[in-house]
Amino acid sequence: MTTKPKISRRRFIQAAGAASAGLALGPYWGFGKIEVAKPMRRDMGRMHFEATTLSLGGQASLQWTPADVDPVKIILKAFDVGINYFDTSNAYGPSQTNFGKAFRELKLIPGEAGYDESRRRGIFLTSKTMLRWGKGGSTKEDVRSYSDGPAGSHAIDDVKRTLTQIFGDGKGSYPPGAYLDMVLSHNLTTLGEVEAVYEGLDKPDPGAANIGTLAALLDYRDGTNRTGLNPKEEKLIRHLGFSGHHSPPVMIEMLQRDERNIFDGMLVAINANDRLNFNMQHNVIPIAAAKGMGIIGMKVFADGAMYTKEAVWSRKPEHVVRTVGSDTLPSRQLVEYTLSTPGIGTVIIGTGQIAEDSKACQLQQNLSAAQIAPKGLSAADRRAIEKLTGAVKDGKTNWFQLPKQDLTAPREAKVEQEVREGKRLVHLRWQTAFAGDEPIVRYEVWRDQQKVNQVAHKPQTSKKPFEFADAVRDKAAHTYQIATIDAAGRKALTQELQVPTVA
Repeated sequence: MTTKPKISRRRFIQAAGAASAGLALGPYWGFGKIEVAKPMRRDMGRMHFEATTLSLGGQASLQWTPADVDPVKIILKAFDVGINYFDTSNAYGPSQTNFGKAFRELKLIPGEAGYDESRRRGIFLTSKTMLRWGKGGSTKEDVRSYSDGPAGSHAIDDVKRTLTQIFGDGKGSYPPGAYLDMVLSHNLTTLGEVEAVYEGLDKPDPGAANIGTLAALLDYRDGTNRTGLNPKEEKLIRHLGFSGHHSPPVMIEMLQRDERNIFDGMLVAINANDRLNFNMQHNVIPIAAAKGMGIIGMKVFADGAMYTKEAVWSRKPEHVVRTVGSDTLPSRQLVEYTLSTPGIGTVIIGTGQIAEDSKACQLQQNLSAAQIAPKGLSAADRRAIEKLTGAVKDGKTNWFQLPKQDLTAPREAKVEQEVREGKRLVHLRWQTAFAGDEPIVRYEVWRDQQKVNQVAHKPQTSKKPFEFADAVRDKAAHTYQIATIDAAGRKALTQELQVPTVA
């Protein structure tokens, strides 16, 4: 096990190609002092909860438990060091059962002797479902629907399965007063899955053959029975959210379709190799932040691929990384990078190993690294870390993410004109472009190869398009283009948009 890094501050800067010797990469460079008396917290937006910057992930040794590891002790230690956000899933094997064992020791089971209601209110417990339907469903190839529960399950079955495994008898019952702070529609990958999740939301019909996950979960959040799936009108969920690793367009579709702001949280893959792919940090995260959502980062270490594990989904105990960083890539910088990404509130990291020796304890090392302010790294610091991690496996660590895409032109660009009271107006409308490895800063409107105006880019939180009205003083035909401009000055133009002459 790696217990002491062999890389110095100077060697890191040299390896990363940093120009300045003044990088401020966290309060402690190596592994020296790591005890955290009072973990830093950040506000999680509409969830009205301050989460510790490090949260406990429900995978790693909580799911694929090595023979010599007690997963319950990992959860208990997380409580002991002050972590207050906990993540699990119905697709994580024994993870929820392990939380149930720990919660009993911590007196977090409603109705049991010594139940500590104050302690329960002080933590945030999230579970997930990969089932896309609340009722019925389809077998379309682009709609994956999965659970570790019984065949034929739907989303509410997953919710109740979580409650019985964590708070109940594990066989279907759960006590009054048990609830989940949030349930996520997990790992959305295709636009077909988005359609399935939203099915029936606008007009819930108990007689419909198919009802999507969102409408069903909403009933159990609000204590209503609009879908006919909550006859007891139970309130089992406090917040709803979704997650994704793979596709920014899918994540954007989920965000923009939510015009009622039903989603309070978003879990998103983000690490120092994000910009080597179709990135989340310039395309997805700003939209969720603009909507006031709590944003949780995941895959900080690319599911271990930054270190000893091959770049594939973990499937067995042998895939669990149990070391603390490496000699050439300290784990601290990866944690700091994700937490200094604008919009990120907390990061969930799976734990493979805890130890009495804090230098060898992943949980304590990661908690120490997470004590960083939102703007705790400069742009130069972040680029230095990106350069270092980009050399790992030739930068191909984020197999779960779409390949890199260059800056695109505005999407769905349209033009139409009108003459009103003798004045001619040409209206241009478009949907957000996709950013490449730099953020978008503005859109330019060009008429007949001449720039006539520009519109500042902002996160597009709904389907309402960007707009510009060009007052044209003549009656001639014109050709328009709209250009996307990014922070590096690069440009991507739409095809030519024609407007004819007017009478």
